[in-house]
Amino acid sequence: MIPVVGLSLLFSIILCVHVVRTGQQIYWLMIILMLQPLGGLVYLVAIVLPSMAGGPTARRLGQGAIEALDPTREYRDAKAACNDTPTVHNQVRLAKAAAALGRFQEVEALYRAAATGIHADDPTLLLGRAQSLLELGHFSEALGLLEQLRQDTDTARAPAVALALGRTYEGLGRASDADTAYRSAAGRLPGLEGLARYCAFLARSGRSEEATEMLADIDRRLVKANPAFRREARAWRDLAAAAISGSSSRR
Repeated sequence: MIPVVGLSLLFSIILCVHVVRTGQQIYWLMIILMLQPLGGLVYLVAIVLPSMAGGPTARRLGQGAIEALDPTREYRDAKAACNDTPTVHNQVRLAKAAAALGRFQEVEALYRAAATGIHADDPTLLLGRAQSLLELGHFSEALGLLEQLRQDTDTARAPAVALALGRTYEGLGRASDADTAYRSAAGRLPGLEGLARYCAFLARSGRSEEATEMLADIDRRLVKANPAFRREARAWRDLAAAAISGSSSRR
């Protein structure tokens, strides 16, 4: 019987052959060999299985495995691309990667630099910058951008804009306007972010009974969530639960 160590080595060698034959990045060899058997399992989930399955869910699982092993990889790649070719596309890519790492000062600066000239009224850039300003607590400045977005009728109806307005109005103390915007976003935004942020707003507003009922709805949706999105969904659920808990402790 082959010892466990021998099986781990054989598994790693097979994967190393796959790396070479399929032309993968050479750093995978180091990951597989130096982090046995975990590195091999990550490579299996990140590269081999998605290539066999080919579907979007498999690709998301693979990308998630890569990000878990090297969370700054996309940021580094995006920054290199932006330094080489500072197009709007590359600036937005870098902004999204920076946002995933919580670098919102950089995110705001990137969207501000991109939204110039013919791109000054680009809805994606304006919304991205407004969202980064919200994370920085600059609510008045965010509102100015969102009001500019609302001049475009189609953009104004977007649930992401409604959610950003809800957060902005709450930050400015306009509770009634915030409630309207949050409710609109919660009913239309895919995923659990809209519901979770509305639930948190209700809790912070002292409407604990409504917030608790909404959290129960979030829990029901979480059970049915696609496994590929469950980690993100749970993070939003935890945000809502934390707001309810914090509200209860202040009473």
